[in-house]
Amino acid sequence: MDASERALALHTVADEAAGCTRCSLASGRTAVVFGEGDPDAELALVGEAPGFHEDREGTPFAGRSRALLERLLGGIGLRLDEVYLATVLKCRTPGNRDPSPEETAACEPYLYRQLELVQPRVVATLGSFATTLLSGRALGITRVHGQEQEVTLGARSVRLVPLYHPAAALYTPTMLEVLEQDVTRLGALLGRADGAGGESPRRPIADPLRAPVAVGAGDRHPVQLGLF
Repeated sequence: MDASERALALHTVADEAAGCTRCSLASGRTAVVFGEGDPDAELALVGEAPGFHEDREGTPFAGRSRALLERLLGGIGLRLDEVYLATVLKCRTPGNRDPSPEETAACEPYLYRQLELVQPRVVATLGSFATTLLSGRALGITRVHGQEQEVTLGARSVRLVPLYHPAAALYTPTMLEVLEQDVTRLGALLGRADGAGGESPRRPIADPLRAPVAVGAGDRHPVQLGLF
């Protein structure tokens, strides 16, 4: 499919998700937070699940997390509307608790379909939950942040870059500094100018730091310290 056909298909999947009742979260949600952004984006950002503000506004990464993402992406010459934003779960969990395996299994097919249609060449996972799901490795974000790896999502190979979640970095200055550094390296991976806010000619993606991983079909509590 070309870009316009994939955008139309995304709308169809979003319409399906809007009426989803696959798990019990449907009864308590204010909105289904499907995702947003450029349907032909080179970069997709994936978090765990909607939080309070996302549930109210119907958009992923709302409030201060969104403002921080805008600033970080601006530093590598990208606007939010030039990337694709999504979360694994599309509904908020009660009290922002961790998603259950049943909820994840019910919702993750929507995410895989989104990534299949958008066809990003780089996927940045924000926090441990999304990183574990898409990498196929149960490694905490403190261990793997910024480390590029190649994964197979569906029939496509993409470069996966785990990042700290902006919601956590907002309250931890040292974590924010690391996140800024990792996003700068993400810009180099995408062929963007480093720190100047401009764009450099696209260049091939560097060799992955890890062996390719094939996996199947976001993050309000993204940093799981003490997993190691």
